Amino acid sequence: MDRRLERAKWALKRPPKDLSGVAWPTQPGHRVLIAPANSAGQGAAWAKALENAGLAWGDNWEFVAGSRFDYPATYRVPVGVNGASLDFQQRQFEVVTANYHAVVLESGLPLFGRLFGYDPAKEAEALVAAGLKVAVLWHGSDIRLPSWHARAYQLSPYVLPALRRQAAAWEATAKRHRRAMAPLGLPQLVSTPDLLEAMAGAIWCPVVVKRSAGSDRPILGAAVPKVVHVPSNQWLKGTDLVEPVLRQMADDGAIDYVQATGLSSAEVKELYQGADIVADQFRMGIYGVAACEAMAGGRLVVSDVDCSVRDRVKAETGMDLPVWQSTAADLRANLERIVAQRDHARQLAKAGQGFVRAVHSGARSARVLATVLGLGG
Repeated sequence: MDRRLERAKWALKRPPKDLSGVAWPTQPGHRVLIAPANSAGQGAAWAKALENAGLAWGDNWEFVAGSRFDYPATYRVPVGVNGASLDFQQRQFEVVTANYHAVVLESGLPLFGRLFGYDPAKEAEALVAAGLKVAVLWHGSDIRLPSWHARAYQLSPYVLPALRRQAAAWEATAKRHRRAMAPLGLPQLVSTPDLLEAMAGAIWCPVVVKRSAGSDRPILGAAVPKVVHVPSNQWLKGTDLVEPVLRQMADDGAIDYVQATGLSSAEVKELYQGADIVADQFRMGIYGVAACEAMAGGRLVVSDVDCSVRDRVKAETGMDLPVWQSTAADLRANLERIVAQRDHARQLAKAGQGFVRAVHSGARSARVLATVLGLGG
């Protein structure tokens, strides 16, 4: 069972006495709710993008289990509050149906707790019956089948012994989500273009990142470039493949290498700003929030992005993905080539900033959401 669903069910056995921190919207109309995952802060970012485009009031609800909040959110509700009582959940449902035009349900997670038996498919049906537009949005492991990925990508991490148990759990979750949501016939949105290949009929709603402070700082000015690798999950990122190469190059004095784990999103962005090159991921064949944040910051991203993903990006946007292509096996040769071709590398990094502005600034995502949700504009 999904751990977040488990926490939502069992985090607290009794209702908290103080619900004063739970705010409710009071303006009905063209208002869109994106909830309840907020993975990498994207729920909040998409909601804000709708507002910035003047298409709708956007809200994001996030159910949280801890006290450390890394990403912004419109409303944060402790999972214990969400699961406190049927009365509370009924109030939630009434507030949503009275004040929102549309709801985007994220990651197959329940929004109304026990009210619909922790069943997001039944929640979606109830929202549609109440006259709301409803779409479903997937972030990655919530809908990606590890078995499909292992067949499609030669270096897929899902065959690694270290991930075998987790891959089986992800497989079961993705299959459950597909069985539950597909029969509803609702629009299916995905946050990364690789998922378009994995899920027929899906629509790409690009992740949104902000232009970083200091993004105009020149790169590759020093004789020895600074290379950063931040593995949010070392097996998915392919750290095992590239770490020996990067360590050896650092020992040889060819690069200044920094690898960091356990950082907040703000700390990662700060680390990127001090880098010349960001070595992103080398097993999944994709690009995501981390690569976009690095490009937005004017850094050169080096990553193994599958040609099918690059082709899909080109078909969807008319633009080439400005990520320096390198497999793990060719990483040393490519880093040496970057040092030898600094002007070309700087041009690619600058193209990365333009790509992020065009595709990942929020405007494109807002248009996608507006079309899917019938907002006009």
